[in-house]
Amino acid sequence: MAKRHYPLAGRSVLITGAARGIGAESAKRIAARGGRVALVGLEPEELERTAAECGPEAIWFEADVRHADELERAVEGTVERFGGIDVAMANAGVGAGSLIRHSRQEAIDLVLEINLLGAVRTLRLCLPHVLERRGYLLAVASVAAIGQAPGMAAYCASKAGLEAFANSLRIEVRHHGVDVGVAYFSWIDTEMVRGADQRGELQSLREELRGPLSTTFPASAAASAVVRGIEQRSRWVTVPRWLRAPLVLRQLMQFGAEAAISGRMAELEQASLEEMARLDGDADAPVGAGGEAASRAAARD
Repeated sequence: MAKRHYPLAGRSVLITGAARGIGAESAKRIAARGGRVALVGLEPEELERTAAECGPEAIWFEADVRHADELERAVEGTVERFGGIDVAMANAGVGAGSLIRHSRQEAIDLVLEINLLGAVRTLRLCLPHVLERRGYLLAVASVAAIGQAPGMAAYCASKAGLEAFANSLRIEVRHHGVDVGVAYFSWIDTEMVRGADQRGELQSLREELRGPLSTTFPASAAASAVVRGIEQRSRWVTVPRWLRAPLVLRQLMQFGAEAAISGRMAELEQASLEEMARLDGDADAPVGAGGEAASRAAARD
């Protein structure tokens, strides 16, 4: 089957984690193909520099993906400037490595908050606008979503969680004409990976890897894959490409679930709206006695 072509020229693309690394390289390549990019990140000087390299239409917003109000301002500013959002790339992420028994809880929480919940916030806030344009969402996970390693538990969990979120979201929105992709990158030559290589336990882990698992790829390779993935509205964006083989094998059950459910999504969507109305907006609350206790505790925070 021929792959659908989705030209970037004239498309508005919001990218988090766009100050440097994969996000910045992707933004520049998207802009070079005529896309209009909105860069979101924490480093104003780097964002401004990257925006300048992307051209006069590029805009940038200083925003922390941990804070919904900051993300909302970035999304609203993008819509105001470009008239909508065609593509959202949830790319912001951090890496931290240490054995769980040697890790501080706040360090674990920060990785999960940025890599998983920050990406979820990004995709959810952009979703109404992407639905209007029948566009594309890209969640940047990692090879760590496929295979886990010691010293990287929080990072692996965050990326596996993001993959699962995107897989569920894909089923929910496909009948609206929106496609959802997940990016699986191995070691990419970014400041995050270079920083990890300077940490003793992570450096030792890298040294134990053999063959293709030990290869570090340039950020340009990841950015090229992102552009190709958007233009083909791909389910998977991979570097290296051979990662597609294990993805097929491990997602056979997911394929079965999608085939069984996709045809009924419009019906399920209507039932969800009716349930939300019946429960006065609380249909998304945790269920059961334990769920009620958790909701009460959260309300006290």
